[in-house]
Amino acid sequence: MSIETATGVTVVTHPLVQHKLSYLRDKDTPTVHFRKLANELTLLLTYEATKDFPTEPDEIETPLERMEVRRIAGKKVAVCPVLRAGLGMLDGVLSLVSSARVGFIGLYRDEETLQPVEYYVKLPELGDGERDAIVLDPMLATGRSSAAAVTAVKQAGARSVTLVCLVAAPEGIDHMQSEHPDVRIVTAAIDRELNERGYILPGLGDAGDRLYGTK
Repeated sequence: MSIETATGVTVVTHPLVQHKLSYLRDKDTPTVHFRKLANELTLLLTYEATKDFPTEPDEIETPLERMEVRRIAGKKVAVCPVLRAGLGMLDGVLSLVSSARVGFIGLYRDEETLQPVEYYVKLPELGDGERDAIVLDPMLATGRSSAAAVTAVKQAGARSVTLVCLVAAPEGIDHMQSEHPDVRIVTAAIDRELNERGYILPGLGDAGDRLYGTK
């Protein structure tokens, strides 16, 4: 179950997604459970994020006869988490797309300017234009880090890019759509707003700190 908005955002409203998100938001959920919930929630969002991937026919032999099947067209999917919090979503994607290539995009947010600062990029070969990419960033807040990550993946040559996030703010969606109107956003919720520090309200706190037990 999902809702497609006019801005190219898919909000997944499946009961399991909303149930797990409720515990992810709870300030009393401990790190070990937060990590597990983030993984499970990402798996469910990935199912939705990949539903429009193009397929092509192929032929196989079953134990009984030959038949035509459908397989994802092009080369292997690339999954690119934004460090560090995006790592908490990676296993959820790989549970469904185990053959995916994995790239890493290191960004942190300058707390004064709220601008992303890139410190590391290592991506698989995307220059052939035959790979679809999924960028993982738990919180689409201001949208600046996510947009910078998408830019890096596009410049590497991805055929298409889908952003999967756990929670999004309207400001982040607006920024992403202005920078990358062709990128589909898949999320479990669109929250109310950002506070003066650029955190999503009501949100779920700092996803990286809650994933790894840091402050």
